[in-house]
Amino acid sequence: MSRALPKYDRRRVAFIGGTAAVVLSGAVIAGSALAGEPSKGGGAQSARTLADPGTISCPDVKSQLPAVPASARAEVDRNLGLLDTQVQEASTRLRNTVGQGGPDFVQNAILGPLKDKRVSTIDRIAIAIGRKGTKPRGLDALAPCALNRASGAGGSGTATAAPTASAGAAGQQAGGQQAGGSGGAGGSGAAGTISCPDVKSQLPAVPASARAEVDRNLGLLDTQVQEANTRLRNTVGQGGPDFVQNAILGPLADKRKSTIDRIAIAIGRTSAKPQGLDSLAACALTK
Repeated sequence: MSRALPKYDRRRVAFIGGTAAVVLSGAVIAGSALAGEPSKGGGAQSARTLADPGTISCPDVKSQLPAVPASARAEVDRNLGLLDTQVQEASTRLRNTVGQGGPDFVQNAILGPLKDKRVSTIDRIAIAIGRKGTKPRGLDALAPCALNRASGAGGSGTATAAPTASAGAAGQQAGGQQAGGSGGAGGSGAAGTISCPDVKSQLPAVPASARAEVDRNLGLLDTQVQEANTRLRNTVGQGGPDFVQNAILGPLADKRKSTIDRIAIAIGRTSAKPQGLDSLAACALTK
């Protein structure tokens, strides 16, 4: 036989039940957050945070090499290791910049500079082998890499652009026109120009046998600066405060270092190899 509770006890039971309901509701909300469910107010941020940027895959160079002379083994192995490091660095940048940049960001800021670095590194491998053997041809075809989108991340294994951050996509008009919106430090106002130390004036006497190769690489240095200035103009107003350094000046310094190294190697084959030229690789942005 049931007995009615006094009025005071009924109020206490109701209070305890209400408290338990609040605690249970909080547990459900916390559980949902831990499970990765996006909150109602932060859909865009959650999408950027939870998105899988995919992975960068590159052709294997080592398997495509001919027999490597013993005298070139150390240099070839060092550059093969550098190729691996370059892909790792690009993959780290890809992960660290999800949700930033424009639709062509990955191609312009990650895959493009990665290809340029790989071209220079693969060229050094071919040169090293060619000193004592037949220089392999066509290895440059192994330089381009691709973005493999993870399943469910909006792609299917093609080199489509994923959001990333150290460099913006080409989408502004070329010619140094100022972007209409404000893009933070380095993203507003005129693009400026990139200036680099003159390498030619710092070279010693160039042996006649090295003249053609040295001139070709000096021309490549000029081309690299021109390409960097074009990218600078085309991306005004995009990227974050470190955009120019991370996406333009940094990759440019890497390319110049490789090219300057080839110049020094060419001179050093029949004369004293010049030292300290690496200090001329870094360039600066002049507003």
